[in-house]
Amino acid sequence: MYEKSIELLNKAVADELSAVHQYMYFHFHCEDQGFELLTGLFIRTAIEEMKHIELLAERIIFLGGDVELVAAEEVQKIQDVSEMLAMGIKMEQGSVRDYNLWANECSANADSGSKKVFEGLVDDEERHYDQYDNEKNNLERFGDRYLALQSIEMSKRAATSASME
Repeated sequence: MYEKSIELLNKAVADELSAVHQYMYFHFHCEDQGFELLTGLFIRTAIEEMKHIELLAERIIFLGGDVELVAAEEVQKIQDVSEMLAMGIKMEQGSVRDYNLWANECSANADSGSKKVFEGLVDDEERHYDQYDNEKNNLERFGDRYLALQSIEMSKRAATSASME
């Protein structure tokens, strides 16, 4: 009865797994480059995407299905911050589009529970999109100075914590 919903929920799991992997990759490289704000943004978003996987998995199991933990995409080896943000924006836009469609499809199949799950995910993905878009706009507006300030702040924190040990 809920085969289509389970299929769509598993597609969402695959997309969310891809996002976790990609955002963790971005997190590692932003941290290595000293970009503290972006490091925090990517790690927080990855953690939220992990929570989405948990929510989706719980719904799949409730419907009598099995969770397929296979990422939809390979990690893109992007180390340029502007390209990272552009990819994040693109990924979040795709999720919003898909989850809206899938919410409607679940509704058409008399599965309002899965519809509500997808609608909740849309809210989170729109927020992620907005955060990445704001950071991309800041980077375009302030250029390398924006990144330099983040790097300087991270260096000051590291120096302060090292001197206290």
